[in-house]
Amino acid sequence: MPTLTLPDGSQRSFDGPTTPLELAADIGPGLAKAALGARVNSELVGLDFAITEDADVSLVTPPRGKDECSDDALWLIRHSAAHVMAEAIQSVFPGAMLVYGPPVENGFYYDIALPDGVSISTDDFERIETIMDEIIKSDRPFTRCDLSTVEGLKRLESEGSKYKLDNATRAIDGGAESLSWYATGTTGEDWDDLCAGPHVPSTGRIGAAKMMSVAASYWHGDANSDHLTRVYGTAFPDKKRLAAHLGQLEEARKRDHRVIGRKLGLFKIDEMVGQGLILWTPNGAVVRQELQDFISTELTRQGYQQVFTPHIGKLDLFRTSGHFPYYQDSQFPPIVDPDAMAVMVDEGCTCGELSNRLQEGDVDGYLLKPMNCPMHIRIFASEPRSYRDLPVRLAEFGTVYRYEQSGELGGMLRVRGFTQDDAHLFCTEDQIQQEISGCLELVQIIFKTLGIESYDIRVGLRDPDSSKYVGDPANWDLAEAACKAAADAFGTSWNAEPGEAAFYGPKIDFIVKDAIGRSWQLGTVQVDYNLPERFDLSYIGSDNASHRPVMIHRAPFGSMERFIGFLIEHFAGAFPAWLAPEQVRVLPVSEKSAEYAKTVHDALLASGRRTTLDDSNERLQARIRLAAEQRIPYLLIVGPRDAEAGTVSVRARGIEKDLGAVAMDTFVEALNTEVNTRSNGGLAEQLFPST
Repeated sequence: MPTLTLPDGSQRSFDGPTTPLELAADIGPGLAKAALGARVNSELVGLDFAITEDADVSLVTPPRGKDECSDDALWLIRHSAAHVMAEAIQSVFPGAMLVYGPPVENGFYYDIALPDGVSISTDDFERIETIMDEIIKSDRPFTRCDLSTVEGLKRLESEGSKYKLDNATRAIDGGAESLSWYATGTTGEDWDDLCAGPHVPSTGRIGAAKMMSVAASYWHGDANSDHLTRVYGTAFPDKKRLAAHLGQLEEARKRDHRVIGRKLGLFKIDEMVGQGLILWTPNGAVVRQELQDFISTELTRQGYQQVFTPHIGKLDLFRTSGHFPYYQDSQFPPIVDPDAMAVMVDEGCTCGELSNRLQEGDVDGYLLKPMNCPMHIRIFASEPRSYRDLPVRLAEFGTVYRYEQSGELGGMLRVRGFTQDDAHLFCTEDQIQQEISGCLELVQIIFKTLGIESYDIRVGLRDPDSSKYVGDPANWDLAEAACKAAADAFGTSWNAEPGEAAFYGPKIDFIVKDAIGRSWQLGTVQVDYNLPERFDLSYIGSDNASHRPVMIHRAPFGSMERFIGFLIEHFAGAFPAWLAPEQVRVLPVSEKSAEYAKTVHDALLASGRRTTLDDSNERLQARIRLAAEQRIPYLLIVGPRDAEAGTVSVRARGIEKDLGAVAMDTFVEALNTEVNTRSNGGLAEQLFPST
């Protein structure tokens, strides 16, 4: 007689085996009608799942009103939509063989093997979507059929799909005791597909689905294996949410940092230099330098010491830290000592032998640094430390290198060389909470200055059932308590995430929402007991005995490349004046005003502002339009009357008319105030309060 415990702690008992659907019906008919699936002891299942023992159960339902759709509901809807899309594709292309179709972030895909000479393009989407809509409207039940592994393999062999046979074999090797098919309708009569599930109760519960794109893929991800076609789609509980998602994608395309970055001349990626390696052009360098100057001021206030470290280090350094060879798949290959290489060449050493010698430490060499922390550790260890010296806060805009796969690279957001606003704090255990609070204060200042108001705080804790974590459990308790207390003091809500800690300690991550609602992981604070142990760090305590310091990693921006890529898209290239590569452009109405325009331009330069003078022969409206395309915060349009009165006519970005005329010195003073206080748009409010 299973007893089921609900999320609110209440319990319901049944006389025999039951299902999530029966549980929902026992609670109420409305819930039974609304339910999409359930979690039973943390496993996502369908409503027909057999529950034979006591269990914790939470029912999965679609969102109400403006509530966000849960991840579980989206997973069930999108997994089910992948089946509907596959059925429609096979209806249009009868020879298509299905391979694999999982839900993914923002949608789903299905890998398909098409007959020779057949291809799917976006031109086919309308035909396929018409069939998908018919299947959804027909509201057919998703019906599960289980076969023994022997019967299931026989069926697949008779159907002749090596892909599904491979999927089944892998499932059996993974411990599956049976094989299951899901039909969209009646088993044996309607279309079905080999699948472990779960799915929503019926196709009508999908709500709204749409095909998104098509790409090439390979069986098992192996470029030497079968070439496949990957068809992407997405699905939501209703058409309104689908339309909102498509609108967000369209807005995201307009804000694409790669497009805006090219238009505004912020950065370049040059094939001759290499993929994933950013060339900061003058305009982009201004944005980066302004951010660095901004954060450096705050670091000085908080007592940080700036350091510089080399881009490469000896392999032994990274062997001690644990970065080599354990993370070598994401690192550039080591640079072998030339003398050692010459000896090995004479010995006829193979590449495989060289790799083994490098991993075992028999060969010396250097590594492009994947992390700054080992070098900061060596700076800390370079002199004796007393408890009176702690905390020691070492900061660096340090460039590191990771060998990301070419298919994973994406503009500035995923690169192979990036600069972190990195810092490492060495402190006593009693100082952990205070130091974490200082790190969080820094993040708060950054967000407030940049107008970032929507974010979540995630405190990553260890999973008590996992063995991946290193260190004394007592130290973990202290560090986790310090992280929680610091998060409490931050003044906003936060979420505890068991299992999200780094292997060496708990961490605090900031998940930021940009101007169009997309989430970005920016900024992190991590507590580390592991590296001080590996490097045998110590300080002399008040008892004259040797003690181990605790290390805190923190990077409020994270990667400068990724952070500025985020800012480009968040602001759509329209940076606040203090960040803008060009803050103000001076436009004479005609050649008669050119001399006065130069006087205004020179005054702005003298005040330290970034400005240009556009006195070209183009018509004034054309010059205004160009400045708008380049997202210049302020335009000063000057004519003969301005020259006589010593005024400037001001136009602010995004406003298609002049705000009015003010004295030139007044404008310069107001602009300096806006820039120096790092406000966004304060000048217009100050000079033209009625606009």
